Amino acid sequence: MTENQNAITYAGAGVDVEAGDLAVELMKSAVKATHTPNVFGGVGGFAGMIDASELLSYSRPLLATSTDGVGTKVAIAQALDKHDTIGQDLVGMVVDDIAVVGAKPLLMTDYIACGRVIPERIADIVRGIAEGCKLAETPLVGGETAEHPGLLGVDEYDVAGAATGVVEASRVLGPEKVQAGDVVIGMASSGLHSNGYSLVRKVVEHSGLALTDRVDEFSSTLGEELLIPTRIYTADCLALAGADAVHALSHVTGGGLAANLARVLPKGLTAVVDRTTWALPPVFTWVQEQGGVPLADLERTLNLGVGMVAVVPAASEAAALALLAERGVPAWRMGEITADVPAETAQSAGADYVQGAKGVDGGAVLMQGRFA
Repeated sequence: MTENQNAITYAGAGVDVEAGDLAVELMKSAVKATHTPNVFGGVGGFAGMIDASELLSYSRPLLATSTDGVGTKVAIAQALDKHDTIGQDLVGMVVDDIAVVGAKPLLMTDYIACGRVIPERIADIVRGIAEGCKLAETPLVGGETAEHPGLLGVDEYDVAGAATGVVEASRVLGPEKVQAGDVVIGMASSGLHSNGYSLVRKVVEHSGLALTDRVDEFSSTLGEELLIPTRIYTADCLALAGADAVHALSHVTGGGLAANLARVLPKGLTAVVDRTTWALPPVFTWVQEQGGVPLADLERTLNLGVGMVAVVPAASEAAALALLAERGVPAWRMGEITADVPAETAQSAGADYVQGAKGVDGGAVLMQGRFA
């Protein structure tokens, strides 16, 4: 058969299979470093597998699953051509949602869609995912890189991931365990984490600063501050659960602190949170001042320095705080759980009062005071 010089090929259509293979080779060692003895098989199979024999020791094992992405934070990574931290953001967004119910993550997978496979860039992204998985003590057992020429620009990409975990039914954390008198503990975020970047990018544009400009408040460039990876709390949350020192956990992501905390409270109870117990980290003040962002909008969008919240029995407060300090997680008492506040108090509080959120008709959160 003679070759047609005008033939259309896969490479000619914009998909480079060899580049994809090279990317796998470059990332393979980082992925394998996340594997535990429970991982069955190696890198490159059609499906990732783990040995689930440990589930036989559970009386009633419940599987927990979560999927998420990083959102428009990837635009900052792409603009700076720095791709080795965005993967840790992905892991935090996915795996910490599993930890809040008390589940131990068993495995994670990832998906990268890009306009063009640049092996070194893809490997950097996956190395970041692998680093996050090591912090979460979760094996990365599979993934997919898809080249979408014509749909995404040559230097554009998006990332997503999914994870599965397990928890004993009798040890599930959540609203059913929360009681009046419980203490609300905040765990410090590392920065913006991975939510609200549509707002943040708009503020950056309005500020007139370049991502490479140095900002005195951050002691770094603007871009370096915006790319600080998400703190991963999985192992810390599971340590609290293992010590029977927590009733509920809330991962502070999209929607902000109040809305996410309300999701894990039962109807009839209110978390009264005292803003004076912590100071806004500089990046949040910068966003507010540069964009003239109203406090209510800021609180509905960003974590404001609190990445995870633990609701603990009052008798466990000291032990919980000591455990988190031992694990290097800055944490503090930020409020307490009370009976529902009177209707007139809730009404007068306005945006400072949130009841139920994201489809959950649960408890309420009342924000009081001004940030320290």
